[in-house]
Amino acid sequence: MPILRSLTFAGLGTVLATAALTGAARAQAEHCAAPAVPGAEKQATACLDDLTTAGTVGSGHTVPADYAGLHAAGTRNPSGVPGIQIDGYFPDDSAFNTNHGWNHDAQFVIRLPERWNGGLVVAGSPGVRRQYANDVTISDWVLAKGYAYAATDKGNSGAEFYRDGRRPGDALVEWNDRLTQLTRAAKATVARRYGRAPRRTIAAGISNGGYLVRWQLENHPELYDGGIDAEGTLWRTDGPNLFTYLPSILRAYPSYASTGDPSAHQALIRAGLAPGSEFLWPYHDQVYWGLTQRIYRQELDPGYAGPEDAYNYATRPRNVHRAVARIALTGRIRKPLITVHGTDDALLPISRDSDVYAAMVRAHGTAPYRYYRVEDANHVDGLYDAYPDRLRPLLPCMRSAFTALEAWGTLGQAPPRSATLPRPSGDVVNTCPLDGRTA
Repeated sequence: MPILRSLTFAGLGTVLATAALTGAARAQAEHCAAPAVPGAEKQATACLDDLTTAGTVGSGHTVPADYAGLHAAGTRNPSGVPGIQIDGYFPDDSAFNTNHGWNHDAQFVIRLPERWNGGLVVAGSPGVRRQYANDVTISDWVLAKGYAYAATDKGNSGAEFYRDGRRPGDALVEWNDRLTQLTRAAKATVARRYGRAPRRTIAAGISNGGYLVRWQLENHPELYDGGIDAEGTLWRTDGPNLFTYLPSILRAYPSYASTGDPSAHQALIRAGLAPGSEFLWPYHDQVYWGLTQRIYRQELDPGYAGPEDAYNYATRPRNVHRAVARIALTGRIRKPLITVHGTDDALLPISRDSDVYAAMVRAHGTAPYRYYRVEDANHVDGLYDAYPDRLRPLLPCMRSAFTALEAWGTLGQAPPRSATLPRPSGDVVNTCPLDGRTA
């Protein structure tokens, strides 16, 4: 029998409607009934023929704008995964997220495949995007493997996220709290749906989502069995962090762009940008550097009144450093973690981010760790389509890392040693060997 396509709100109405049915219709309704999500203020349930974007785009159960530009056009994704989708939100007092016309933050999506492998993957959105931002990069792929999947909008979104909260840092603190909240709720929802708790729970994320993975494994290891961190944002109280290198980039780039000034070029390299990534700099100047510096500075140091390129984090008042300390990472992971990061990342330069975090983990971590530096990958996979001869997407390496993490946890098979991965021949959009093979 084909799966019903229906949208119902959980509660007494669903119970009464199911009770009124008989025979095959009642069995189908029970099959599609979703458990209540603990703590949710609102939830809507859909029983779908396909939980992947191949189906949800047409059925209206994803928002393509949430994930636009985050993957290469040639990315191959699976499809045809029937199951239940639960959309909803937890109590919150902000309204940045307009998805579904709800105008309510702390929105989430939980997907429960019909054929479940016993696992759960949870994710926070990259950048300042919303809950469907990982649908192509993470959700489609893990659903096809049989995992249940849950994602959050982090409690606030958009370029004015800093308006949420009362104290400097509140909006970013909420990001961590919301992923913790969703993980607990999703684990309970999975147990209610399938009759047993998930055997393994994996946190996975990209950029700000990768930061969330790091923070969760440092602070709530009891909730997870491991994590995949793709180019996670590094926050350290004493640096490096966004405030210690972005102002230097903003100061030096105009001179380099207008005249090719060698001293300005050297300043950009000293700030962390990789030699050879110069072709990416104009785009990042137009889209990322200034905006990123401004919105995070407004969140963590709203009292600063000068130009962003003159910002000097080291000389800012102690309360600014205390605000950063509220979200800072330590490297003390307590569950297995795999990090992947592109060597041509021009937004979160690898030498100022994952190279540093890997050293922190090796100094303080108490769990197994692998770190793969991916040659020719940059921060946003969508740019590969503009520069296919110069770039490669990071996503296939993230997927290879996920497979390696699975084998590590279930079969005891250790992944290849941490390494810099050369560009492979063949299909770089969909393959990424972690053992350093190029063919």
